[in-house]
Amino acid sequence: MVVSAEARGPDDRGREGELTGLLDGKKALIFGVANDHSIAWGIAEALHGAGAVVGFSSVESLIEKRVRPLATSIGSDFVEPCDVQSDEQIRDVMAKWAARHRGLDILVHALAFAKREDLDGEFVDTSRDGFAVALDVSAYSLVAITREARPLLRPGSSVLTLSYYGAEKVVAHYNVMGVAKAALEASVRYLAADLGPEGVRVNAISAGPVRTLAAAGIAGFKKLYGAFADVAPLRANITPEDVGKTALWLSSDLASAVTGEVIYVDGGFNVMGVPLGEA
Repeated sequence: MVVSAEARGPDDRGREGELTGLLDGKKALIFGVANDHSIAWGIAEALHGAGAVVGFSSVESLIEKRVRPLATSIGSDFVEPCDVQSDEQIRDVMAKWAARHRGLDILVHALAFAKREDLDGEFVDTSRDGFAVALDVSAYSLVAITREARPLLRPGSSVLTLSYYGAEKVVAHYNVMGVAKAALEASVRYLAADLGPEGVRVNAISAGPVRTLAAAGIAGFKKLYGAFADVAPLRANITPEDVGKTALWLSSDLASAVTGEVIYVDGGFNVMGVPLGEA
């Protein structure tokens, strides 16, 4: 049942206020915002809206034009460039965060990359170098940034990353990125086992297709995106805000016993076998 704003009583408004402050006092560092259409930005807005202090790290070429203005819009003054293929640069970002904030409650990994030529044609033609780059940036970087953040992560902290259904099933033109996402999901489970005794949770969100800068590099994405809502049980496309809400839950104490999981935010698309025709 949907209750209108007018029909809500004082108790309901109180619950909304409680959610608004769900992350009061928490500190979050997000790797991978590219622009205001990024899933990572949807997560940033959700965490900020719930009261978290949010900092950012991204590719240096995106910092001044795209990331810093977004950070400023939510009052964040921590914006640092980082090439996640460099352990030294990751350590530098974490050292700067530690000097400013000391501890860390939420770490978000929203990073993925594959060479465009390795997303075209057949997977069997993936280059050796392209395979290595995709696995390094899209999967190993989660391990690398989590390792460097580990001394800062407090009991009750949450590490989040972003996956996609192509890790589990073959998706046309996803190719080596699907393999990288499969490695990412396995890494989530192993990291959850490593960090669990310290009270740190590690989870992944597998989102349906979202119109992002990264998605633009996948051949046939427009066709995939257009057909998605016809198949997903909820008959709607996914937005960064949808993912942000789930990230908020996973980052909060509401998910205090959830770790090592891949949570689907795809309108139920992943439960479908053969799509049903219209009656």
